[in-house]
Amino acid sequence: MKFFEVVEKYASYSLLFLMAVIVIFATIEVGYEIVTHLFSPPGFFLGVADLLDLFGLFLMVLIGLELMTAIRVFLKDHNIHAELMLLVAITAITRKIVILDATKIDPMLMFAVGFVILALSGGYYLIRRSRAASD
Repeated sequence: MKFFEVVEKYASYSLLFLMAVIVIFATIEVGYEIVTHLFSPPGFFLGVADLLDLFGLFLMVLIGLELMTAIRVFLKDHNIHAELMLLVAITAITRKIVILDATKIDPMLMFAVGFVILALSGGYYLIRRSRAASD
């Protein structure tokens, strides 16, 4: 059993390091995209499509940061916190909503996304409520 604990520890540290590398490069990519879009003709103007792309990239970096936090908390407590994972999932579905083109979406997909948002929000609410009741 000790062997698996050591493997889990080093795998978690490796994932944390790799996630940090990804977040750093993704942040550089977001900065590069912002500068590229701002200085391309007509200059200092971002269209709606560009803004949606940039917000999608920004939210992707935010998801990476939240995953890094989840890995750090796991290393500290040796426990996966459902509340934190629900926040990551809510951020991910928010990113999906931001990058969706509402004119080309199947209405059933919109209902499905809405249901996922309600389910995640409800789960988050219940976890927060149970934590508040136990404190």
